[in-house]
Amino acid sequence: MLVWDEDVKPLTTNADAARHARLPHDPQPALRLAQASFARVQARADAAEHARATAAPAQRRVDAADKRIINGHTDVNQLVPFKYRWAWDKYLATCANHWMPQEINMARDIALWKSAGGLTEDERRIVKRNLGFFVTADSLAANNIVLGTYRHITAPECRQFLLRQAFEEAIHTHAYQYIVESLGLDEGEIFNAYHEIPSIRAKDEFLIPFIDAIMDAEFRTGTPAADQKLLRSLIVFACLMEGLFFYVGFVQILALGRQNKMTGAAEQYQYILRDESMHCNFGIDLVNQIKLENPHLWTPAFKAEVRALFEQAVELEYRYAEDTMPSGVLGMNASMFKAYLRYIANRRATQIGLDPLYPSEENPFPWMSEMLDLKKERNFFETRVIDYQTGGALVWD
Repeated sequence: MLVWDEDVKPLTTNADAARHARLPHDPQPALRLAQASFARVQARADAAEHARATAAPAQRRVDAADKRIINGHTDVNQLVPFKYRWAWDKYLATCANHWMPQEINMARDIALWKSAGGLTEDERRIVKRNLGFFVTADSLAANNIVLGTYRHITAPECRQFLLRQAFEEAIHTHAYQYIVESLGLDEGEIFNAYHEIPSIRAKDEFLIPFIDAIMDAEFRTGTPAADQKLLRSLIVFACLMEGLFFYVGFVQILALGRQNKMTGAAEQYQYILRDESMHCNFGIDLVNQIKLENPHLWTPAFKAEVRALFEQAVELEYRYAEDTMPSGVLGMNASMFKAYLRYIANRRATQIGLDPLYPSEENPFPWMSEMLDLKKERNFFETRVIDYQTGGALVWD
């Protein structure tokens, strides 16, 4: 039996003993053998270290410097370390602006809508045309985010904002549905307006190709042409859809609210305007960061194409303004919107590094800037106080 304090000798065979007897007593071969063995061990260690250094980013800890907005190779499941702190700050700001449609009292709107002389026919047309566009526009925006943009953005802090944005688009669609239901409007008429009203359909037909392009299951970024396709889509949605197409409707409904008409709907539009302004600003920051990381995409030909899209969008939105208000109403007329749309287009263009398209245009509706100052704790039209609670203060039973 083997005991642990015995001297243990290596086993040798007779052949081993004979070979050992024939070897000359020279220490050099043994030394060379040991050196060769050490060299092999060192080579394996060096190879392992090289493999760790060159491993795919998903197999090693994330370095913030390695992150990219598109075509990144870092692990998208790891939110930190942050590289794009501006995206995280915008995410936190949107969370702080949380609201829900049912919190807004629609009683005055319902009474006004049902009153025979409460609104003129031109004012009713504005309300219905607005709802006809918006009830599906925010669904288009949400689908574009969830099924398109999100897949191609490789910075997790930017993805975090996009998730919150998609939720807010759902809230906006909910808000428009809540107004339609509250007023007792024909749901078939309102929800099918994007098929049946030419001025609404034209705007959606302008947008849909840019949605389809990046929602295609075969679409991948990684080449200049594909990356420009994504960048073009981001510009269209940030600058033209959320940053231009929404603004005629916002001005019209908020103008009603300023005259103490449709105050519940106007309050909801004001909350939506605030959200969409943040979406627009985030999208512009995203575009500019992609340009910074991929300057080869921002070619003269691409810039000329984007300018042409801006001009087309301004014309489409102006036609929508003419359709929604064929005659003067609320102290406004369609020609005023032409100046306003050109003013907005100039702002969006310069925000992404383009020259103004319409130099010297001024804002005919300066009061619109005031609409972004609404505090969520107080109802702007003083219908009621909105008391938000933090999670720790909620009572679950």
